[in-house]
Amino acid sequence: MKRKLKTVSLCMLVVLFSVCATVVTYNYLEHKRGYASSDMFSYGQEFDQKNIHLANFTPEGYPDFTKAAENSVHAVVHIKSTIKAANNNSRQPRMIDPFEFFFGDPGMRGGECNAQPAVGYGSGVIISADGYVITNNHVIDKANEIEVTLNDNNKYTAKLIGTDPVTDIALLKIEGKDLPYISFGNSDQLKVGEWVLAVGNPFNLTSTVTAGIVSAKGRGGIGGGNGEMSIQSYIQTDAAINRGNSGGALVNIDGQLVGINTAIYSQTGDFAGYGFAVPISIAGKVVADLKEYGTVQRAVLGVMIQDIAVAKEVSPDKTKDIKVTEGAYVGGFADRSPAKQAGIVEGDVIVALNNTKIKNVCELQDQINRFRPGDKVKLTVNRGSSEKIFDVTLKNSDGNTSIVKKTDGLSVVGAAFIELSDQKKTDLGIGYGVEVAGVDSNGKFKKAGIQKGYVIQKINEQPVNSIKDVERCIQSAATGSDKGLFISGINPNGNRRFYAIDLND
Repeated sequence: MKRKLKTVSLCMLVVLFSVCATVVTYNYLEHKRGYASSDMFSYGQEFDQKNIHLANFTPEGYPDFTKAAENSVHAVVHIKSTIKAANNNSRQPRMIDPFEFFFGDPGMRGGECNAQPAVGYGSGVIISADGYVITNNHVIDKANEIEVTLNDNNKYTAKLIGTDPVTDIALLKIEGKDLPYISFGNSDQLKVGEWVLAVGNPFNLTSTVTAGIVSAKGRGGIGGGNGEMSIQSYIQTDAAINRGNSGGALVNIDGQLVGINTAIYSQTGDFAGYGFAVPISIAGKVVADLKEYGTVQRAVLGVMIQDIAVAKEVSPDKTKDIKVTEGAYVGGFADRSPAKQAGIVEGDVIVALNNTKIKNVCELQDQINRFRPGDKVKLTVNRGSSEKIFDVTLKNSDGNTSIVKKTDGLSVVGAAFIELSDQKKTDLGIGYGVEVAGVDSNGKFKKAGIQKGYVIQKINEQPVNSIKDVERCIQSAATGSDKGLFISGINPNGNRRFYAIDLND
């Protein structure tokens, strides 16, 4: 009997050792092959976050949100963004813009200029003790001034570090120390039905907490209404999210940040049961890039993909032999496609990335958004009746693995500016604008034909009335996806002129 027990024990030890050895060997080989990790906790380290765990339950065993709520409300801030209108003098004669004559100017009412600034409100989340704040891009878009108010009513003027319209995420910085913050959680581990809290400032009501559950994950078909490409992998929740909640926190019961509240699905503009948040697995990577590089390092596979059901409906002949029902169907390739270079062909179905199952296009976009150009990933594809594995080195939109640097728009245009004097406003019959004081012979302004003395009134349809306005508009265009300037203004001789400038190198 003892001999049998000894034999069984020995066999169990051998099996256990074999399993451990297999796991260790597999991990070593994966590491050696250079596959990149997409662990969002590494993004938290960019901001010196310390992980927290606040989960608590009532004596009856029900979830207790009080600790998570208390931790969150102090780190969620109120954001006031101000877009200053041009300081026009309606008593002065004003030259007529032909575009305004036919289409109207939203800043004009009854022939007079409306000089009132536009003020917007939203929410933000402090993510580091030294004052980094994450919010939505649409909360602070085109703002001249950004004011952040903490839960203790302390106010700060925020500096804009960077924005990413694609994910609708922006990073701000306020000057403080030992500030309350929320550390990043793991949005991948969220489960449908799990409790979450939405914290923000709906309708300007500060420090508001609502509770709900995760209704769905990887939700697509939301956003992108401004013509920008947008992420299509939102967390859907029934926690009440209203106007003013944008940029606020979606936290789990541990009090960890798992999403940035971004949008609602409603015909009235108010809460109707569906709210959407950018997962922190994506938002965390975006703000880490903005902090380190000034712009997002976006990796691409270079594939044109569809959900299988859509592909079968659109191309029944090409997809008739597909056996799988989940994955991302490869319908074509972009120029210099990393996926095509790795051996993937049209008709393949991507079913996993780094062993993470891919059910649809949204999930593939979600995974790819976590990586940077130069990262190597393992793609599992279904081809016919078999599965194949490919090592793919992701690239940037230019087709290489270089770090994309933030464009300095001001150095590219090569111009200096001065405030427009009252006398010149009177001479030209205008109420606002900024004068070009000089141009560099190698700059974009000079090449476009803009000369010293030209008065800029609008850049990309935004009125400008100060040097700061001009610099903000140029830098915003330089870091955007279009990288273009459409400038309207007046030459020294009084003639109105329009210029289009491409800021790409």
